[in-house]
Amino acid sequence: MTPFPYQLIATDLDGTLLRSDETVSQRTRDALAAATAAGAAHIVVTGRAVPWTRHILDDLGYDGLAVCGQGAQVYHAGEHRLLTSVTLDRQLAGLALSKLEAEVGPLALAASRDGLDGEVLVGPGYRVQEGPLPYLPYEDPADLWSAPLNKVYIQHPELDDDALAQAARRTVGGLVDVVMAGAGVVEILPLGLSKATGLSLAARRLGVKAADTIAFGDMPNDIPMFAWAQHGVAMANAHDDLKAVAHEITSSNESDGIAVVLEQLLRA
Repeated sequence: MTPFPYQLIATDLDGTLLRSDETVSQRTRDALAAATAAGAAHIVVTGRAVPWTRHILDDLGYDGLAVCGQGAQVYHAGEHRLLTSVTLDRQLAGLALSKLEAEVGPLALAASRDGLDGEVLVGPGYRVQEGPLPYLPYEDPADLWSAPLNKVYIQHPELDDDALAQAARRTVGGLVDVVMAGAGVVEILPLGLSKATGLSLAARRLGVKAADTIAFGDMPNDIPMFAWAQHGVAMANAHDDLKAVAHEITSSNESDGIAVVLEQLLRA
């Protein structure tokens, strides 16, 4: 078998590896299996924290490292343990939210608690997308800050995702990082944290370099990962900001876009 040209395949989950029903097609599973048999390692790099990722990894039979929580967590799926975890400074986050609300008006909030079993808290007015992922509603604002957090989700009653993310970066970008990770998903993160920082930590553990990595994604939160990797592949359904920096655009997540690229590389 011809050696695979990359030692590491980094894939986002939602809108990339996963179809809209949160499954991975057999074609994509087979392509990843063939690439790993040819010498590559596959690593999941997702904005989801571990509790929202673990069931997918288990279904895939995935026992390697995964980067979760927008780079905050490096998780060993085979051993079911966190290797690294970065938390958000809650005082700084509170200050950033106060400044942002002074600029754009009241926000609806949710947050991801740290840890293997950290809940996602959802506050009044926050619009949760339909699906099976569990969350815990809260009414008392103090509950949001009562335990360590990886990130805070923000929504605005009038501003769309791009406009809200731009306003947040302009207003509080020196205090926290701001990413748009999906429809209705704008996140406040620790300053300097990105998928690239988490991926670089995981790659170091695997003995792999950025120059040996191909990355797949669909949203602006994947831009740092594309900047870090040797080759960035955007899905056909990707946000225009990611397509603008991608080296290549493949088919959509519904049309096995990852498999299309991997099969071509395996035939090369």
